[in-house]
Amino acid sequence: MDYSISVRNLSKRYKLGETHRETTFREALVNLFKRTGKKPAEIIWAVRDVSFDVKDGEVLGIIGRNGAGKSTLLKLLSKITYATTGDIAVKGRIASLLEVGTGFHQELSGRENIYLSGSILGMKKREIDERFEDIVDFSDVRTFLDTPIKRYSTGMRLRLGFAVAAHLDPDVLLVDEVLAVGDAGFQKKCLNAMRDMRTTGRTVLFVSHNMAAVENLCHRAIWIDSGRIREDGGARDVIKSYLSTFTESQTAGYDLEKIQSRRGSGDIRYTGIEFLRPDGTPSQLVTTGDRFIVRLYYRARSKVLNPHFGFQITTEYGTLVTELSTWLSGFDIPAIEPGEGHIDLEIASLNLMPSLYFVSLWIEGVGPIHYDVLEHCASIDVTPADFYGAGREMSSRFGLIAVPCEWRFDHSRDSRQPS
Repeated sequence: MDYSISVRNLSKRYKLGETHRETTFREALVNLFKRTGKKPAEIIWAVRDVSFDVKDGEVLGIIGRNGAGKSTLLKLLSKITYATTGDIAVKGRIASLLEVGTGFHQELSGRENIYLSGSILGMKKREIDERFEDIVDFSDVRTFLDTPIKRYSTGMRLRLGFAVAAHLDPDVLLVDEVLAVGDAGFQKKCLNAMRDMRTTGRTVLFVSHNMAAVENLCHRAIWIDSGRIREDGGARDVIKSYLSTFTESQTAGYDLEKIQSRRGSGDIRYTGIEFLRPDGTPSQLVTTGDRFIVRLYYRARSKVLNPHFGFQITTEYGTLVTELSTWLSGFDIPAIEPGEGHIDLEIASLNLMPSLYFVSLWIEGVGPIHYDVLEHCASIDVTPADFYGAGREMSSRFGLIAVPCEWRFDHSRDSRQPS
């Protein structure tokens, strides 16, 4: 069997606080004495003993929580960084879209960067010329084609980056979560492009938190957890196992202090979350259209200036439903003193169809400074309701949201369709 990618016992180790800049002999000598008597550097294994193969023409989904090692794995495959141990064999040319604008020269125009990227892939000018118009049409940046990349918006860089990566005939395409910043129309174009690559025998590795996109695009998925492969198999089965860990973590309640998989400085952290009815009593279940309160408990270990509290709801397949924050609402908090407290978010009507939804939380400051980031730390179980007062229950088969509406009927001779 032909494989585009073969990975054996791959590991990547980082030392916290380690720098890689060149030093003079004098600086190296001074640093040697500085380290005398200090504690040894803390070792972090971003990827540990990973082995897998990817067949020619396969689209492989890679899933896992933030910080699990997914992006590090793609950087190792694309040789942006090098492995501590292990072997990687990749057949053919690799194109990667790991960050917005990766590989672009900021001072060059969009046109010049297209030719630069093609040259890096080993293509001749004639080959790039043949694909040039397709790249420009896909990216929709023709008006700004001769403008330096540094003046492009994030969305423009993303569109051009993906167009270049997909149209310059790479044998292997590595795509990270950057598609999340594109609009719905662009995401659909990208997914269709990756699906077309599969039919032409090219290989795609697709990292995403959008489980619906992974299941739709990939027949196989790998779940990365703490740098290791937790499960490798059919996309639907792997996704189901991955999502089950979120619901299992909620059986003990919503004591957020026990959650280890979190990011941030910790100057202020969430300690708990409660869902309350309007009268203040706890509620584990929320009905479609309910008015309810989300109470977020926190503890500050030092004075925090201008914190922003954030709340996000996603479906069980990772589709973003809504993102709310004190900053977006204009609810400014000048400062929080050391100690404990809570903040309430009151939602007038949660017009979600019955299903299980996940909640992610964060606290940020200007910069941005990340104080606490919790992914899928709680769940909301929305139950059916007679939302329209018709004696008929809502169901997830009717969509994602329930929209308040009224129907009107007019059967008369004056009711004519406009010509």
